[in-house]
Amino acid sequence: MTTRVIVVAGVASGVGKTSITLGLLEALRARGLRVQAFKVGPDFIDPGFHALATGRPSYNLDGWMCGYRAVQACVARQSQDAHLAVAEGVMGCFDGIDGTSEEGSTAQIAKWLGASVVLVVDAWASARSAAAVVRGFESFDPALNLAGVIVNRVGGDAHGRMVLDAIAATCRATPLGAVARDETLTLPERHLGLVTAAEGVLDAGKLRRLADAVERSVDLDRLLSLATPLAIGSGGGRLPGECSTEQREAAPSRPVRIGVASDAAFQFYYAENFDLLREAGAELVFWSPLRDSELPDVDGLYFGGGYPELHARRLAENAAMRKAVRRFAEAGRPVYAECGGLMYLAETLGDADGVAHPMVGVLPAAVRLEPRRMALGYAEVVLTRDTPIGPARAVARGHEFHYSTLDPVPAGIERVYRVAQRGAPARAEGYLVGRTLMSYIHLHFASNPELPRAFVAACAGSRA
Repeated sequence: MTTRVIVVAGVASGVGKTSITLGLLEALRARGLRVQAFKVGPDFIDPGFHALATGRPSYNLDGWMCGYRAVQACVARQSQDAHLAVAEGVMGCFDGIDGTSEEGSTAQIAKWLGASVVLVVDAWASARSAAAVVRGFESFDPALNLAGVIVNRVGGDAHGRMVLDAIAATCRATPLGAVARDETLTLPERHLGLVTAAEGVLDAGKLRRLADAVERSVDLDRLLSLATPLAIGSGGGRLPGECSTEQREAAPSRPVRIGVASDAAFQFYYAENFDLLREAGAELVFWSPLRDSELPDVDGLYFGGGYPELHARRLAENAAMRKAVRRFAEAGRPVYAECGGLMYLAETLGDADGVAHPMVGVLPAAVRLEPRRMALGYAEVVLTRDTPIGPARAVARGHEFHYSTLDPVPAGIERVYRVAQRGAPARAEGYLVGRTLMSYIHLHFASNPELPRAFVAACAGSRA
């Protein structure tokens, strides 16, 4: 089977890329096509919606965190049984890690995949001028295959026709259709972005209405004809931070069981992180810090991010689970916690009303919600000593995004990350207490596949 690929890009954030992508995914699946979704950039929320529409996990493609070879390998592996790969872009098409290069951008990923780009333009406040925007995107990077345009949020048929006619008369890209503004199809948002798929905001009815809007307004047959055969090369490129270690730990003789915190409070995980843990020999056991009263029988714990601050009272009330997690950590079993996981393992967690709720208490410091203070950005991490996820000097890349702050951590708590972020001095982070590693940074394991192997090996060693 020849898999074809398109990238849905936006003129900017907020133009409706996610709604258009979801409508496309559902409409194409209704036609009997197997569609594999991807999301450009370090996003956790959109992939959850993609999975609802396609019935299969959606994978993140990030040029800066993962590099050329890892991105191509991920797309080739996940799309091999699909008729079509659809990658939703991030921010505006050319927006990336800085203002002078395409690194980390949607355009970079589209060119790596040899993909046709369908540009989403919000025309609510414009008409013929929308064509000038499309022309600008076409000329900004002629190497990008900007093949089609979907106009979003038009005020009616006449408005939509005017914009499409202007694009057809002045641009190379094919105008594919104009979708009317409909606020009932807008996905709700909160401080870290959209409300998540786990919260039920995208039910079958809303997904169907999104698909109907796209089916009515967009020439899907023409869009499919613009999709290009997936061009996966075998050329150079790198995995940023990839260890040069020749020796790798052998997979354990029986699966290592890793407990993954998974519920409304903890749901931000890269699908590829799970795959790499499984490839390293792990069996993932999903459990809930909100609902469960005891831990499953596992060799290690993995806490991702999410919205624990929205569920702080319930997490605190589940004292049996908080005690079980603390006993697990104090017994020297490996625990890896990112962002929301760090917040849960702290001493207390403040909610939006400023109420401090008791948490697990492995990290002796309080976390406070600061809605007006956002930490956002890519980060490169160098381990400064041996940890459950890798040895000293191992390098990985990730992303930080949170509206909470951690009170000063006692000096006696070891910091094992040296964190480099663009425009900021290097800093120490990554708190190691026994064999529990806690950080605000979400690491993408594809940036260094030795990390999941090391974590599985550490969990296997904890059986002794």
